[in-house]
Amino acid sequence: MKIERGFAISCALLFVSFLLVANYIGAKEQNRGNQTYACAEAHPQGMCSAANTCGSSSDPCRIDIKRKGSSWASATPSVPGIKENAIFCLRVGTTVTWESSSKNTGFVIDFGPASPFDTPGAIMGGADRPISVVAKRPGCFKYSTGACTSGTIYGMCGSGYNEIVVTGGGN
Repeated sequence: MKIERGFAISCALLFVSFLLVANYIGAKEQNRGNQTYACAEAHPQGMCSAANTCGSSSDPCRIDIKRKGSSWASATPSVPGIKENAIFCLRVGTTVTWESSSKNTGFVIDFGPASPFDTPGAIMGGADRPISVVAKRPGCFKYSTGACTSGTIYGMCGSGYNEIVVTGGGN
């Protein structure tokens, strides 16, 4: 009798543990399904509006790169009311200045093999070295953001992944 009861309790605990793990995985998948990826859309330029378009012919788009917490980085365009790491848009011909308002912070922006800007390769700068580039190619582009703060020991660098939509036509 004791062996059967012990076996039943073990099976019940295993079943409850399985349900908890399955519920957690299901919730994560449901949340992931709620995210919007501009570059996965058939016409990502349709996501662009005045509320998320950065820069103009008289005012360059400024993107503030920061290390957040101990493991991630954020990119926030100079669009009033836009959240960090939000999808944003530019027009071809817009000058974009990548910079960091955080002291002692360096950054790397990497578009991989396809960049919308006039300079090939990664964009590297820092708090004391803003980098300006010009948008040349329309399309939807994914990029990684890396930000490192010198002088820290734990969690010195953070990273993030973002998207930008460049629409055709000048400013």
